[in-house]
Amino acid sequence: MYVAVKGGERAIENAHAWLAEERRGDPAVPELSVAQIREQMALAVNRVMAEGSLYDPDLAALAIKQARGDLIEAVFLIRAYRTTLPRFGSSLPVETAQMRCDRRISATFKDAPGGQVLGPTFDYTHRLLDFKLAAEGDVAPAPQAAPQAGPVPHITDFLNRDGLIQTEEQSEEAPPDLTRQPLEFPANRALRLQSLTRGDEGFVLGLAYSTQRGYARNHAFVGELRIGRVAVEMEVPELGFAIQIGEVELTECETVNQFSGSKTEPAQFTRGYGLVFGQTERKAISMALVDRALRWRELGEDNLGAAAQDEEFVLSHCDNIQATGFLEHIKLPHYVDFQSELELVRRLRAEAEAAREAAE
Repeated sequence: MYVAVKGGERAIENAHAWLAEERRGDPAVPELSVAQIREQMALAVNRVMAEGSLYDPDLAALAIKQARGDLIEAVFLIRAYRTTLPRFGSSLPVETAQMRCDRRISATFKDAPGGQVLGPTFDYTHRLLDFKLAAEGDVAPAPQAAPQAGPVPHITDFLNRDGLIQTEEQSEEAPPDLTRQPLEFPANRALRLQSLTRGDEGFVLGLAYSTQRGYARNHAFVGELRIGRVAVEMEVPELGFAIQIGEVELTECETVNQFSGSKTEPAQFTRGYGLVFGQTERKAISMALVDRALRWRELGEDNLGAAAQDEEFVLSHCDNIQATGFLEHIKLPHYVDFQSELELVRRLRAEAEAAREAAE
């Protein structure tokens, strides 16, 4: 047993050394720096920050480099590091109406109050490979509009002035912290949103797509999608007031969904909501669609049996780190388990063969 353990340790050490060599790649090719990944692979960095629940572009870029571009592995690294950090306080809720928007669009109002800002987007590209990038030539700087200054009211607020959209309930209670408390059911909306913003983008996207194809009652319009930076503030007891401790880039999406009404309440639109670190608009829109699908009970709707309406199914399976851990553990040694099942199959076959011979 001792020899087997030592042999296993050497094999693991060699595997790690080989992994480091593969990660580096051809030594004749210049090594990627963390700064290059942070600046030129920003969308990957944003996804790792969002699903890792830690806003730090440098650490996310380092995790991507260490993980050889495997974003789920990078998320795992970030979450593991996050658990080592001390907590010394809580920030105040960010005011997204005060966001300095680099991008702000609406699919419901052409002349949106405050104007529409396309910002940096793939939406209008032709999806053709740009071989100039392979030549590593410098890209000419594009004229950049200054971020919108001052308050930028949410477009759904204008609908709310006339009572045309459901008013969100405000709670004074601090929401539960999913990173410190286990997920329990039934989960309130704040907990569901936390789980979705940490959830795997592909999984949440698939669920959102299913709602659009009829596997939930979810005909949605993007009321507003905005990307920009917001201030993070924290109350300091010694000072007696809040101070700004930094700022973060966020993507926020509010969807305007099919209306509801009753004999006592006039018809009005309902909402879905998504908020994610960085420029992560596909995830934010997907999150808003799934959020709306999960609200069927509180809105008095029928459960159509769709996957996106099943709270336990969605929240229990959207976390890619839990999914990865459970999936990949099956490649680890299960010799004892397999041998017991192998012996069972052999015994069953022997008993069946004996019964067949006896019958003859």
